[in-house]
This record gives sequence, C-alpha cells and structure tokens, in this order.
Amino acid sequence: MGKYYTKYGVGIATLMIAYFMLTKLIGLHQYPILSALNGVFIGGGIFYAIRNYKKSSSSFKYQDGFQIGLFAGVLATMIFSAFMAIYIFQIDKQFATAILDSWNLNFNKGSLILIISLIIMGLSTSFVLTLAFMQLLKESWNPKA
Repeated sequence: MGKYYTKYGVGIATLMIAYFMLTKLIGLHQYPILSALNGVFIGGGIFYAIRNYKKSSSSFKYQDGFQIGLFAGVLATMIFSAFMAIYIFQIDKQFATAILDSWNLNFNKGSLILIISLIIMGLSTSFVLTLAFMQLLKESWNPKA
C-alpha cells in the first residue's frame, strides 16, 4: 500500500513543482490565483492513487483507500512545501514580499506565513478531496436486485 501513496505523492509534488517553475519562467508566479491549479493536480493524483489501488486489490476497504488518498496528498504537500521553503528562503527572497504585499496585511509580515499557508491549504485540500473521491470509489453495501 505504501508504494501507491509514495508513487502518487511524489508524482503530484513533481507536477506542482514543474507547474510553479513554468509559471516562474513565464513570469506569472507572483499571482496566487494561479496556484488554484494545484488543487486539480492534487485531486487527480489522489483519484488515480485510490483507483489504481482498488483495481489491484482483491478486497478494497474504505479505510485503505482513505489512507492512500490522504497519505498521497500529505506527502505531495510536504514535498512541495519543502521546495517552496527552499525557494523562498534561499533562491528568491523577494518573492515572499511580493506575494505578501498583494495580501494587504497590516502587521509585520514574515515569509514563514506563506509556508504555513501552503501546508494548511494542501492538507485541507487532500482531506476534502479524499473524502469526496472515496464516496465515488467505495464499494456499495446495497444489495443488487
């Protein structure tokens, strides 16, 4: 079971990093609304992780599918957040200032709030999408007529 969430978690993170680098190359990385596509990447990865586990498993349990989906999303979130922390604190120190200035905050802004926001958004997205996809992919308890 670990190979599924590891494979898809790393795949999701790689896709999100590649997307960020593409937006950086184009010059659109300072627009936070474009990060909404990360939710699509997380959702697609979670869906395929659960679906492929279900196809290969002889007995599919709700708990196992939920665990795979959630772990894949959490792993992707942690890898992407680590990449962004390195990017914000080591590579482009002005990036965090530009993003935080667009938020119109009235207090001392630190770059760490961006990393915390990424983690919270990634974990909540992973949890909600895993719950939603498990409703689609779980085995029905209804008897067939």
